[in-house]
Amino acid sequence: MDEIEVPQYFICPVSLQIMKDPVTAITGITYDRDSIEQWLFKNRNTSCPVTKQPLPKDSDLTPNHTLRRLIQAWCTQNASLGVDRIPTPKPPVNKFQVLKLLKDLRNSQLQLKTLRQLELLAAENERNKKCLIEAGVPSAMIVFILSCFRKGKIDEGLEEALSILQFVKVPAEEMKVLLAENNQILDSLTWVLGCEMENSIAVKSHAVLVLKALVQKANPDIFQRLKLEFFERIVKILRNGITQQGINAALHVLLGACPWGRNRVMMVEAGLVFELVELELESPEKRTTELILGILFHLCSCAEGRAQFLSHRGGIAVLTERILRVSPAVDDRVIFILSLISKFSGTQMVVQDMLIVGTVTKLCMVLQADNATYIKDKAREILKAHSNAWMDSPCFPGRSFNENLH
Repeated sequence: MDEIEVPQYFICPVSLQIMKDPVTAITGITYDRDSIEQWLFKNRNTSCPVTKQPLPKDSDLTPNHTLRRLIQAWCTQNASLGVDRIPTPKPPVNKFQVLKLLKDLRNSQLQLKTLRQLELLAAENERNKKCLIEAGVPSAMIVFILSCFRKGKIDEGLEEALSILQFVKVPAEEMKVLLAENNQILDSLTWVLGCEMENSIAVKSHAVLVLKALVQKANPDIFQRLKLEFFERIVKILRNGITQQGINAALHVLLGACPWGRNRVMMVEAGLVFELVELELESPEKRTTELILGILFHLCSCAEGRAQFLSHRGGIAVLTERILRVSPAVDDRVIFILSLISKFSGTQMVVQDMLIVGTVTKLCMVLQADNATYIKDKAREILKAHSNAWMDSPCFPGRSFNENLH
């Protein structure tokens, strides 16, 4: 295939691959449908990739049937050389087809089949997602989930309904309307997180991803409606395990809830601090670590949070290990957490623990590293506050260093 010269006008200007479904934009340039639709979806200020002229997201893309037939004929002629024939693309789904599926959803015997069809459409391309939103699919999925919640029963299709909501990114204003019309959606998702079911990891991962999308687009006062049960369910799924994507989504939600003092109290009561340390001890990916430490910083700002953190024997050790090894954001959070512990919970046992696990050595390294000035100042404050307890240790740089601290 690499040795065959492909006619240049068969090649999509975006993907640089042979076009499977050529469409012509209003600028007169032809692209492969999937490529130009993804381009329009991902770029805020959309313009024609070739001409740079404005190209609205909802602009018409006209199928270029003549070019498609030429490409198919050329593929057929070169089949003996290993060229696969381009299949005739399916016609784009339209709003009326989706409305027909939503009508079928009311029939209990067709419910699961219909939800699976909608899920496939949602996963296929951005054009379908837009069509599903226009036909009111997100609202129908919320109604389905609420129905399960009110009956207290997991119906077949719950996983698919949650998956559809995850795929279909509902615009912020529309999400606010959906929330206003369905004020139990938060309770229903909390309920899903606590249910035991087949394929539990997938269902709960979908649920927490939907939850993340919901709180990101809702009014901030949604965080004031959270209950202890909500945080207990989140802690439980973090403990029992969900997908990595689900873990990060749950952490995003928790971090968003942290600015409210009542939420921090409930998080500590639910045992979140201890669970976050456990999660961090598994050496997660960088973004997960940043989210965990962001939450721990908020929770360690209260005495109960610090007490729970220090009750875990690996807490200070895992913080120490992360210094200068992950990212500047992690260094920032770790130093500030250690500062809170040093200032408000710096008992003799804690201070000695910091010495034993290497925290003192790492703080001295921070002073020598290429860190922001404010981080160095915080590290210096911690060292200065407990220098008398550490001065006789071989880990401490010496009397002259101590004098410089002061």
